[in-house]
Amino acid sequence: MNTIAIIGAQWGDEGKGKITDLLGQHADYVIRFQGGNNAGHTIIVKDKKIVLHQIPSGILHDNCTSIIAHGVVFEPEAFWHEVESIKDHITVTPERLKISLNATVITRYHKLLDAIREGNGKRKIGTTGKGIGPAYEDKIGRRAIKIKDLFDKELLIQKLQIALEEKAYLFEHFYKTDFPSIEEEAERLYQYGQKLFAFVEDTFSLIDKATQEGKKMLFEGAQGVLLDIDYGSYPYVTSSSTGAAGIYTGAGVTNGVVTEKLGIVKAYTTRVGEGPMPTEISEEIGHMIQTIGNEFGATTGRKRRCGWLDLPSLKYSIKASSITSIALTKLDVLSGLDELKICYAYEIDGKEYDCAYPGLDLAKAKPKYKSLPPFKDDFSKDNQYATELNEYIELIEQTLNIPVGIIAFGPERDQIHLRKKYFH
Repeated sequence: MNTIAIIGAQWGDEGKGKITDLLGQHADYVIRFQGGNNAGHTIIVKDKKIVLHQIPSGILHDNCTSIIAHGVVFEPEAFWHEVESIKDHITVTPERLKISLNATVITRYHKLLDAIREGNGKRKIGTTGKGIGPAYEDKIGRRAIKIKDLFDKELLIQKLQIALEEKAYLFEHFYKTDFPSIEEEAERLYQYGQKLFAFVEDTFSLIDKATQEGKKMLFEGAQGVLLDIDYGSYPYVTSSSTGAAGIYTGAGVTNGVVTEKLGIVKAYTTRVGEGPMPTEISEEIGHMIQTIGNEFGATTGRKRRCGWLDLPSLKYSIKASSITSIALTKLDVLSGLDELKICYAYEIDGKEYDCAYPGLDLAKAKPKYKSLPPFKDDFSKDNQYATELNEYIELIEQTLNIPVGIIAFGPERDQIHLRKKYFH
C-alpha cells in the first residue's frame, strides 16, 4: 500500500499526531486535508513535547514533504507562532512545507465572531474560538479570502469588503463591539502574504503528480468522525468533513487512491465540549482515568470528559468512513485499574442497539457494559502482553470486525507496536 489515511474514530484527541509521526518516517508526503488550528497534535520525541496545530505531523521527518491542502482553513498569524514554537526541533522551510493557494484564510473577523457567539451563553457548542466555523461559513457562502488573494492588496480590500458586509452589521448593531477596519486587516494579511509566498503552491497538482508516480502518501485528519459536520453528533460538531470523505474534497484525490484507512481509537472514550456521551463516567474512576491520562486539550487546555470504550459509536465511525484497521492508543492508562468495562450496546426506549446510527438519540442512550478482567502490564516485552490485555484487544477486533493494527502504550515512538505492516 502506498496511501494511508489517519482518521480519528472518536470525538478527537485519539493520538493521531504520534501515529502520523510514526508512519510519516516512511512517507514521501504527509497531507492535512481539513480543519485548522483548532487541532492539537502532540508528539513526544526523546522527552521533548512538540504540539502542532496547522503544520502536518510529518514535518519532523527530513525525508517527508508536508502539505496543507485546500480543505484546511488557515490562520497566518497562528502559523508563524507555530513555526517559532518548534524552531528548536525543526526548521520549517518552503522545501519541507507546501501550502495550498486555495486554502481559506481565517481573518480576525472570523475569530471575533466565533468568540462572541460562544461566549454569549445562548447556544454553547464548545468551539475552540479560533474562528474555524465562521471561516467555513464564508467558504460555503462564496465570500472567503483564499491564500492566493493575500498577494494583491487591492483585490484583498475588495474581497474583505464583501466578506465584512453582514459581519459589520452584526458587530455594530447586534453584538455592539469594535472590530478592525478593512484597511487595517488588509494590510495585516498582505504582510503575512509576503512572508508566505514561497510556501504557496497548487497542491492539487502536486498531489496528483505524486499519485501518478506512486509516492507514499499519508493523509492526516484532525478531530474525529463523531465531530464530522455531516456524520457527527450535530450540532455539537466541528465545521469540516473529518472522515475519509474530507480527503476527496479537501485534498483532491480520487476514489480508490487511499488504500488503507487507519482509525485512531483511544482505549477508552473522551470528549471535549458539549454534546451527548453515553459512556461518560461520573464516578471516581472517571476522574482517575482523566488524571492518569492527562486528559486536557492540547489546543484549549480544557478538561476532557472520560468514559469506557464505546463500541457502538466505533461501529458507526467505521461504517461512516470505511475504516480498514485501527490503532489503539493510551492502553497504559487502563493498566492497573481495579475494574475494566466496555460498552457493547445502548438501550434506548427499551430497545437495544449495537451501532450508534445517526437516527438514535444518544442523549437517551443507556450503555450496556461487559465487564472484563483488568489487565496489569508494563509493556516491557515486545508483543508479549498480559492475557487479560489480549482478551480486551480480541473483543474489540471481534466486535468491530477489523484488525487492531497498532497499539500504543505511551507517548514515545518506541512505545508504539505494529501488529500489521503499513507502507509496503
